[in-house]
Amino acid sequence: MKLYKIGYSKINNKGLFANKDIKKGTRIINYVGKIITKKETERNPKFDNNKAIYLYNLNNRYDLDGNFSYNTARLINHSCDPNCEVDGKGLKLWISSIKDIKQGEELSYDYGFGYDEDYKQFPCKCGAMNCCGYIVREGSRWRINKKFRKRTSK
Repeated sequence: MKLYKIGYSKINNKGLFANKDIKKGTRIINYVGKIITKKETERNPKFDNNKAIYLYNLNNRYDLDGNFSYNTARLINHSCDPNCEVDGKGLKLWISSIKDIKQGEELSYDYGFGYDEDYKQFPCKCGAMNCCGYIVREGSRWRINKKFRKRTSK
């Protein structure tokens, strides 16, 4: 039996959910796709920020295009309080649990987007208590929280 199933997500349309209780440290699903160069990513209109993008940054030269129906892991949504993480290299990327996950709970991981001039293009709908409102990696969220505190304290 698979550890996950596809279902309706409150975060973003579809998502993956635990089919049974999953222990911390369990490899759940492989993130698969096609390795492409950064130049291909920049040229291809498929990777326009106005569309759903299933792209995993591998290194300074290559990305993993995961926009294929056989890549079920592409349906895992971002959360500012994730229960999974991505580990591995190249085509050996796994989504693994970083805490115990209860049956029926949505699987999520931190997409790790950087804090740059485009961050407002990616609003976050995870609803976590620590959500900063945008899909930005954990180590950069303080910048947004700091901006927000300045605005609201005036």
